[in-house]
Amino acid sequence: MVAVGDEISVEVARRIALDAQGFGEARPGGRADVRGLRKAIDWAGVLQLDSVNVLCRSHYLPVFARVGDYARTTLDRISWGDGRELFEYFWGHKAALLPLNYYPLLRWRMRAAERQVWDQELSPDVTAPWSVVAGMRRLSAERPGYVDQVRAIVTEKGPLTAGEASPDGVRRKRTDADPDPTTGRMWNWQDAKIAIEYLFCTGQVTIAGRRNFERVYDLTERVLPADVLSAPEPTADEARRELIRIAARGLGVATAKDLCGAGQGHFTLPTATARQVIGELVEAGDLIPVRVEGITQQSYRWHEAKDRPINARALLSPFDPLIWNRDRTHHLFDFFYRISIYTPAPQRTHGYYVLPFLLGDRLVARVDLKSDRQTSTLVVPTLTPEPNTPDPTEPLSAELHLMAAWLGLNHIKVTATSPLGRSVARAVAV
Repeated sequence: MVAVGDEISVEVARRIALDAQGFGEARPGGRADVRGLRKAIDWAGVLQLDSVNVLCRSHYLPVFARVGDYARTTLDRISWGDGRELFEYFWGHKAALLPLNYYPLLRWRMRAAERQVWDQELSPDVTAPWSVVAGMRRLSAERPGYVDQVRAIVTEKGPLTAGEASPDGVRRKRTDADPDPTTGRMWNWQDAKIAIEYLFCTGQVTIAGRRNFERVYDLTERVLPADVLSAPEPTADEARRELIRIAARGLGVATAKDLCGAGQGHFTLPTATARQVIGELVEAGDLIPVRVEGITQQSYRWHEAKDRPINARALLSPFDPLIWNRDRTHHLFDFFYRISIYTPAPQRTHGYYVLPFLLGDRLVARVDLKSDRQTSTLVVPTLTPEPNTPDPTEPLSAELHLMAAWLGLNHIKVTATSPLGRSVARAVAV
C-alpha cells in the first residue's frame, strides 16, 4: 500500500501548483520571443483548443498569461506553419496543441482508437470521440470502402477540409427514421467528417492547418517532420509512465484523478492502470505521497516541485491548464468556477466568457471579457470580486491595458456596474 505521506497546507499546495505552471517566474519585459513561447508551452504542457472567439481563441491565452505580450502569428507558425514545433491531437478527451516530442508517446493511443472503433465494448483507454466510434460502425455496414475513398482523396488532393474530402458530396439529415446521433449535429458529423476524424484519431492523417479555424487534414507523413515519425516508439507501459510524469510535473501536486481521471485529468487512464503507473512512479521516487489539507484523496507531489512565493498577475482562459479541472480549482483556490457560454443568458451570474483574475497566489475576481473588433474595443460587461481578497483595481487595470494592446485593440470600455466595475472603469480611463 502506498504511504499516505506528510500533510501540507492548501496554501503550500496552491503555491506548488502555480509554480509548476510557470507563475513563479516574472514575465519578461517587452514582447516575448519564440523562446518565451516555448517556455510558456513547456510550463502549460498542453494548449487546449476551443472554437469560441468572443475574446480570442482560447489557446492563445495561456501563453499570454505566462509571458505577457507576444505575437500570436508566432504561435500560429510553430503550431501549423513551416518548422512546426506543435501538433494537434487529443489530450485526455479534448483537442489540443502538444509539443512534437509527445507524438511517439501517443502512438499506442492511435492504435487503441482503432481497436475501440471495432470492439463492441468501449475501450478502457477512451481514445476516440463517441461520434467517431458510432459513426464508423454505421459506415462499415452501410458504406463499406468509404473510408478508403476518403483517404484516397486526401492522398491525391490534400490538404483538405472534411467537406472537401467527401467522395460524393452527399449530406445526410437526421430524421425520426434515422436517429443516428452522429448525423447533422452542431459539430457537422457528416460521413466524410466521421471518416476523416477516424483517420485522424488513428494517426493516418493529421491537422495540417486551420482555415477560419476549421481543421485542414493531410497525410501525417506530409505534415510532421520525418525525425518525429521515425523516432523510437516506447511501449504502451513506457508511454503511460512518461505521460503521467509530464502531467505530474505540470501540476506540481495532484491526486490520481487530477493526473489521469476521465474528464478531469491531464491524461485519461483506466483506474487499475493509473494505480499501477502511479505506484511505479512512487517507487522510482518521481512522485512523493502527501496529504493536502482539505482533500480526502491521496495526493502526490512531483519530486522537483517547489514551494516559493508567487507574485503573479494574469487573466486565465476558462481552458487554462491551471484551472480546467474545476474540482481541483475549487479545492486549491476556494473558487467555484463553471464556464457560462452554454448557460442561458438569464441564468448567468458572472457573464458569458468569464476569466478568473490571478493576483499573487489567489483568484481574486471574475472578469467577463469581449473583443468588439468593429470599434477596436476590449469590453468588460461584468466584473465580480471574490470575497475576502485584496482590492484588484490597479493590477487588473494594468492587465486589461496589456491585454488590449496585445490584441491590437485601441480602447477599453468597462460597462460593469458593480462597485469594482466602476472602480476599474475610472482606473483604465486615467
